Amino acid sequence: MKKLILLAAVLLMAIGASAQSKVYFTKEISPEALVRIYKALGKEAKGRVAVKISTGEAGGHNYLKPELIGKLVSEVNGTIVECNTAYAGKRMNSEDHWKVIRDHGFDKIAKVDIMDEGGDMRIPVKDTTHIKYDIVGSHLANYDFMVNLAHFKGHAMGGFGGVLKNASIGVASSNGKSYIHTAGKVQSPAELWNNLPAQDYFLESMASAAQGVHEYMKGNVLYINVMNNMSVDCDCDSHPADPVLKDMGIMASLDPVALDKACLDKVFNHQSTEGDDAKPLIERINRQHGTHIVDYAEKIGLGSKAYTLIDIDNQ
Repeated sequence: MKKLILLAAVLLMAIGASAQSKVYFTKEISPEALVRIYKALGKEAKGRVAVKISTGEAGGHNYLKPELIGKLVSEVNGTIVECNTAYAGKRMNSEDHWKVIRDHGFDKIAKVDIMDEGGDMRIPVKDTTHIKYDIVGSHLANYDFMVNLAHFKGHAMGGFGGVLKNASIGVASSNGKSYIHTAGKVQSPAELWNNLPAQDYFLESMASAAQGVHEYMKGNVLYINVMNNMSVDCDCDSHPADPVLKDMGIMASLDPVALDKACLDKVFNHQSTEGDDAKPLIERINRQHGTHIVDYAEKIGLGSKAYTLIDIDNQ
């Protein structure tokens, strides 16, 4: 009897492990490593492929550089896509944004599309607790597949930015960003800052929007976080604080919740030393209750916080 109970327990553990989302990891941060981790996911980017990145605010320097991402963009025959911002800066309108894109060299490695340059459109969301729809760049309709290629780092409002933020705020038009930031109150950047909601409502709105994009793409999305230059500030900051945490590697998954959770765990479990300090980033995340986005994203069914980490360097 004891043997049968033990066998049943082992089987249950095995079933649970197999049900966990897979998150792939490599310590290497290079163009070749990005291609390897993409291939490890086992899902081919097909059709008209959008590669969603942040082009980085003018003056900033921590964004993912063209020389790092170029091979992956070429591998998937992708178009780099972005949307305009909702804050006053060098990317709020398309004319200025194109200048930043060219100055940062993205147009030299691939086609680039500012998806809300021709306007925006509404797409459905499953969770309507705060936002009733998502407002995205209208050019999103031109793509069959998305590679969500995010730079994992801190963020002044969200606590941190990873693939969930890149799918929500990143794919939203300028009006859509305002709608998410205000948890459904307003759709105009001019009204944004006078209508900020409770912090958790903002985070929950981001999760709902990220789910809306995933569903709109019919699940034809793969997610990659590059953990380098991890400042407490986002790439949308023109004068970000210098990183005090050393580069950690690249993680990728088909589950955005598992991926952001794995990256958070990597940071929160890091043994800080002089010159390699995770505490400022952890403090920024905690100050904004940033981890709530993964909790809520799991709650609404976008993905799972339970994951199995697969180190492709040891395969």
